[in-house]
Amino acid sequence: MPSAQPSERPEHQHQPTTPNPALLRKVAISGLLGTVIEYYDFLVYGTLAALAFGQLFFPKTNPTVGTIAAFGTLAAGYVARPLGGAIFGHFGDRIGRKSMLILTMVLMGGASILIGLLPTYASIGVAAPALLVLLRVVQGIAIGGEWGGATLMVVEHADAERRGFWSGVMQMGAPLGGLLSTVSVTTVASLPGDQFLTWGWRVPFLCSAVLLGIGLYVRISITESPLFQQAAEARKKQDAGSAPNIPLVQVLRRPRTLILGCAIGIGPFALTSIIATFMLTYATAIGYSRSDVMTGLMGTSLIGLVAIPFFSALSDRVGRRRVVLGGAVGTILLAFPFFALIDSKSPTLLVVAMVLAQGLLQSSMYAPLAPLLSELFGTRVRYTGASLGYQLAALIGGGFTPMFASSLLAASGGIRSTPLSILVMACGLVTAVAIWRTAETRGRDLSGNGNENDHAPLPVASPAA
Repeated sequence: MPSAQPSERPEHQHQPTTPNPALLRKVAISGLLGTVIEYYDFLVYGTLAALAFGQLFFPKTNPTVGTIAAFGTLAAGYVARPLGGAIFGHFGDRIGRKSMLILTMVLMGGASILIGLLPTYASIGVAAPALLVLLRVVQGIAIGGEWGGATLMVVEHADAERRGFWSGVMQMGAPLGGLLSTVSVTTVASLPGDQFLTWGWRVPFLCSAVLLGIGLYVRISITESPLFQQAAEARKKQDAGSAPNIPLVQVLRRPRTLILGCAIGIGPFALTSIIATFMLTYATAIGYSRSDVMTGLMGTSLIGLVAIPFFSALSDRVGRRRVVLGGAVGTILLAFPFFALIDSKSPTLLVVAMVLAQGLLQSSMYAPLAPLLSELFGTRVRYTGASLGYQLAALIGGGFTPMFASSLLAASGGIRSTPLSILVMACGLVTAVAIWRTAETRGRDLSGNGNENDHAPLPVASPAA
């Protein structure tokens, strides 16, 4: 594939089908609800890991080690996400998107409800943290398959000119899920200490049952992706009498596409982990109250509700690369000023810093990921390829960042933000280099039309200098 300038549009930019507006809205709402549940469950867990899990499930350790151990269970869920992407991606590419989406939603919501019912260390001893890790892994596997399926249902129903816009509607679930998690945790965290640790922390997890019921009601009524149906019919004719293609093998056969897709997502996931999970630990250690941090988290979610659809739609006009690269460069340049604002110990500046980092910079890198990763892969491997790229980025950028940050603070012998600023800069640099090495995908034909792109990831060319 020839090199593409950031401003160029690929020649093959029109899909053969015209989307049904009413159906597309329903599919987008279904994806939105799934993303709400995904982010609600993961952010509730991350926040409560910082506030309570060290005491509830790892009480025999000192506070620092207990926090790292609690974040370790957070990482366990992220480790399971690529596994879920591979499992559900395989069956989603072979059987269909819709059935996998229903299954992942049930597993994801069910695991969260069971965490809310889980006995603590005081009741059942070491079985408590063991079960917590197990449920976290189940949750991670389910979420590993959720994003890819929800994204593809939206992208494969939409027309080429507005994939970013409709993906933005779906990805509004990220800040909306964050807002709901912040509200629920803030409410229970205001309880007296003994009530919060006795039963209050369970309430946000149990509330997942409501989201699960609404999500399933909408999701069951949507139709299968038209592009998958076309590919399935073509595969029946082409695969007759031959060994079936394994999507994961096809994706790994050209690993450069997967590696670049993963690297692009590291920056936004790292920022999310720093702001939504680690910030409670860091900010309260230097003198902020819980309510100060929760106010900042609420502000980032509200800004994200506008910023994510804006940047997603913007990527339809100026290209995915420009939008992501702008956010990555901004992250690199503002990493030290960001922590300088936090270290000022001003609640107002704390909120400004969090909104700037999460609400704007993270949103600009995250918003184009759904159409971008979908456009990198052919229809027959798209669920597997897009899911693995996204979930590996979540694992590397999001799963381990809180542990790295906690370990850096412990190694520095005190609360020093310089190592944290360098960590944020490094993650932003990874995203910047990766998106610079990726050709523009905006407007790419996703139908495959029976060519080699049905069987393997689309080639990625280095942009011209």
